[in-house]
Amino acid sequence: MKSRLLLLLIFTVGMGGSLQAQLNDYKYIIVPKQFGAFKTANKHQTSTTIKYLFSKNGFTAVYDDSLPDDLANNRCLGLMVDLEDLSNMFSTKVILSLKDCQGNEVYRSIEGKSKIKEFRSAYREAIGKAFAPIQAMGYSYTPKEETQVESAEAPITVSFKNDVKNIEKKPEPKVVEQVATPEEQSFKSMQPKASNMKKVEKPANAKDILYAQPTENGFQLVDSTPKVVLKLIKTSVDNIFLVDDDSKSGMVFKKGDKWLLEYADGNGKKQEELHIKF
Repeated sequence: MKSRLLLLLIFTVGMGGSLQAQLNDYKYIIVPKQFGAFKTANKHQTSTTIKYLFSKNGFTAVYDDSLPDDLANNRCLGLMVDLEDLSNMFSTKVILSLKDCQGNEVYRSIEGKSKIKEFRSAYREAIGKAFAPIQAMGYSYTPKEETQVESAEAPITVSFKNDVKNIEKKPEPKVVEQVATPEEQSFKSMQPKASNMKKVEKPANAKDILYAQPTENGFQLVDSTPKVVLKLIKTSVDNIFLVDDDSKSGMVFKKGDKWLLEYADGNGKKQEELHIKF
């Protein structure tokens, strides 16, 4: 079964559900500079890749040795990322997990897999696939206490220059460094940006109905011909499926009473309603 690279798909759809509710309580994501699966810091750029993905999707991600004051005083404001390396000689396989301040696992990802031979690219692809359900959820930090006082400090400027080099250096005290892309850039807000997706409307007539047939890893959607239109792979989150198709890379998820397909093509991100009968 062929899989396509999902790292470039940034899903900004606001979705409800248990995963969003779990993660919205936490202000920070703490990324180790060296995961237990490796003997050196930032092996295969795993730390910078994971920090990039969280930062790009609206989270405030920090390295474990550069904590802001409020997180240093209260580690329960953040979740610690762990990377499990299940790779073998034939493929690269990873699972991401998020643990709270007491070591309880709050979230466990699907298994991300890559058959690319070059290690750095393989880990980047595998981590991106494991991260895909988090991209789709629409994270927004919601403080548990309404009485929290907003800080009067100036907005934090986020720097992305020389991140891979800086990870080997000793951190300066009380400095919050955020990394979101390999290129140099800066911004003042980590709030998710409005989506520029183009929604493709389809009439709900009989010929548009797709019938879900169970497969080993999920479902295949067939039309009335019958012809296989899409193949879907199950994830660890209910009503979220990855698309396994040579012509499309994306995700199928349920929003309200509708099933939506979100994918990217040469003209940007698009969203299409599907009429599925399970």
